[in-house]
Formats: sequence, C-alpha cells, structure tokens
Amino acid sequence: MTLTEKIIARHAGRDRVAPGEHVWIDIDVLMTHDVCGPPTIDIFKREFGEAARVWDKEKLVIMPDHYIFTANKHAHRNLEVLRAFASDQKLPHFYDAFSDRYKGVCHVGLAEEGFNRPGSTLIGTDSHTCTSGAFGLFSTGVGNTDAALIMGTGKLWVRVPETMRFVFEGTLPPYLMAKDLILSVIGDIGVDGATYRAMEFDGHAVYDLGMPERMTLTNMAIEAGGKNGIIAADDVTVAYVKERTDAAFEVLHSAPDARFHSEYRYDVSEMEPVVAKPHSPDNRATVSEVAGTRLDRCYIGSCTGGKLEDFVAAASILRGNEVRVDTYVVPASTEVDRALDTQQIDGVTLREIFERSGCKIGQSSCAACLGGPPDTFGRTHGTEVVISTTNRNFPGRMGSKSSSVFLASALTVAASALHGVISDPREVLV
Repeated sequence: MTLTEKIIARHAGRDRVAPGEHVWIDIDVLMTHDVCGPPTIDIFKREFGEAARVWDKEKLVIMPDHYIFTANKHAHRNLEVLRAFASDQKLPHFYDAFSDRYKGVCHVGLAEEGFNRPGSTLIGTDSHTCTSGAFGLFSTGVGNTDAALIMGTGKLWVRVPETMRFVFEGTLPPYLMAKDLILSVIGDIGVDGATYRAMEFDGHAVYDLGMPERMTLTNMAIEAGGKNGIIAADDVTVAYVKERTDAAFEVLHSAPDARFHSEYRYDVSEMEPVVAKPHSPDNRATVSEVAGTRLDRCYIGSCTGGKLEDFVAAASILRGNEVRVDTYVVPASTEVDRALDTQQIDGVTLREIFERSGCKIGQSSCAACLGGPPDTFGRTHGTEVVISTTNRNFPGRMGSKSSSVFLASALTVAASALHGVISDPREVLV
C-alpha cells in the first residue's frame, strides 16, 4: 500500500484498503476556524442536540485566523460564537484572537503546536488543511456537515484515493524554493489533474527542505484538485514534532511494491523560477517569460508564503535596498512574527530589513490571501497588478475582481519589489 492507504487502513481498523473503497476512519484531530467554525457548530447542535458534548475535547482544535483584524461586525460575531462554544465545551485547544494564545494562520499554528503527528489523521474545515500532510499524516479539508459529524462521533466516511507520486531529484539551486516546485507540478497536470487523489512528494530535493518549505508543497496539493498532499516523515520531521509534543506517533512509509496511479520526475538543477499568471494556479510561465511586467504591489504572506523561511529568503534580497512599489509583509503566525525580531542577516533583524526597505508589515493572519472585508490589510481594491506568495489567484481572491495576481516564491516576489516589475531572483541574488 501507499503511505496514504496505510494510514487510512490503520484508522479504519483494516489490514489493507484499496483505492476506490469507502471506509469509516477514526479522526485524531479536527480543526476549525472563524469562518467555518460557527456553521459547523450550528449543524452539530442541530443534529446532536443543544446539550451535546464533542466526541473528545482533546482532539478538537479551534484557531480563528481569517477575519481577525477588522471592524466588520459579522467577523466579530463569529468570534463570539467560537468563544461561547469553547467555554461551554471547556475546550483546551481554543486559540482565541486578541489573547496571548492567538496563533495566526491555522495551518502553520497546527504545526507549531504539535498537532501534526506522523501516521495520524487530521481533518479541517479549510481546503488547505492538506498542509499538515508534510508531516507524514493523512490530512484533508471537509465541509461543515462532515466536520459536525466528526465533532459528534470522531469518525469520517472516506473514499480511499489513488496516489500520484512526484519525485524531485538533485540539489535545489539557491534561486528556487518549494513554491517553484509545486507551481511546476500544477502547471504540468492542471488544477484538476489530481482530483480526489493523494499527491505524494519524494526525492532528494524534497528531503533537503526544512519542514516549513515542505508544507508549501503539500499546502498547494488542493490547487491541483488533490484530496491530500503527503511527504513521508524522516529524521527532520521527527525532530520537529518531538520539540513540540510528547504525544505518541508512528512513522509509516509507502511499501516498496506500492502501486501508484502515476509518477512524475523532476531534476531541480534544470528548473527555473516560475510564476502562475492570472487567473489560475496552473497558468504557469517561467519568470524570464514574464519579466518586465509592471506591478502595483507585492505581497509576502499566507500559510503558503508567510513562514520564516519565506521571510529569510525575501530579506536576503531586500537587505540594503528599497522597494519601488507597495510591498506587504504578513507573518503567518505569531511565532513567525516574533522571529522577525530575533532572526538576523549580517547583524540586522528581519523586521529591520523589511522596515528599512519600505515594506508594510501586518499582523499575523490570513489577511489579504482571500480578500476579506474592505479594511483587510493588503487587500486589493482596484485594477492592481500584484505578485504574491499566496496560493490562489482567481478573480477576486485577494479582494478586487479587477486585480490581476501572479503567484511566485518569496525570492521572486522580493526581487520584483526592488524593480517594480516582475524580476528574476537570479539577477539579484549574491
């Protein structure tokens, strides 16, 4: 069996499963946030009763992150619903906004708080829950009704997906990041090329990446239609997890004779920096093909591109320079935000580098990644042309339906910020 099949089989109490089978599986962690949490709670109460208790309060994680820093009354109402439910249910893993427990973007917070454990099942009310698969677990997004079922029973009915395998061989050049790798994959197979399939990533170049960069690969599996993204755990994974939790876990791997739906191989030494042009993640082009495209703003943030590695990469280019267009920096989590004050390049902190270069630094949250209320930090409001480290560039995704969004790595976004046009990071990297 493949890694995904093994995890599903174990959580179904089966010796083995095969693609296409339907099974009930036990869920180790359910995550929800301020957008989908309230309707999930409403369905839970309707179906299980106003006085019902969640199946296991230790396994329910609530991390508000989407519409936090806004004056919008509906967003505030959602937070009140979450607070009341967490208080009533006595939930230990409620990371309330405007408190010292606030984490920022849920997908990064789950990793930082030790909920991503190899061999487990983690389900969330967000399509990018597949991010957690970077830790060798089965993780996928579901709708509010499925989440309410898990909230009441701890179980989910799933169809076993086929697995596609993507192998990246060679040593990653300094001008490439995980974002370039996954955009190349999506460009090859399309936004529906992995529909309801597991996307397993492997190869020397993948295992040379740190955990945050691996999370970028699995995060964008959904942009190819994938059911889940997954990377088998190694020593780097285990060390990261053990620093954050004492909970038991089991490392699993695809069997040597596992059958994959298909396999794609890449030599990273032959790859170039790439972008996804408007208005789809599979509208791929090399940076050199679109170099010189005029920009109105640059954006570095989100669960995909707002991790510490992204900011180190961007700062390595922005250090000692000034941006020519509005450039927004949004740490994905409060932990990453604090690291901006401790992580240094040549004795200068990342925050100082960004401030001196003229960037605008926002508070940890999803922010403009999915538009949000008009007062959302970094949101587009007109016909802006934007280059961003986020994960989607559909019309209206970052606010205005008239804006045009290019997706790229933090290196490419930073290089472009220096010139006000899309630029190749190879031209500015020292």
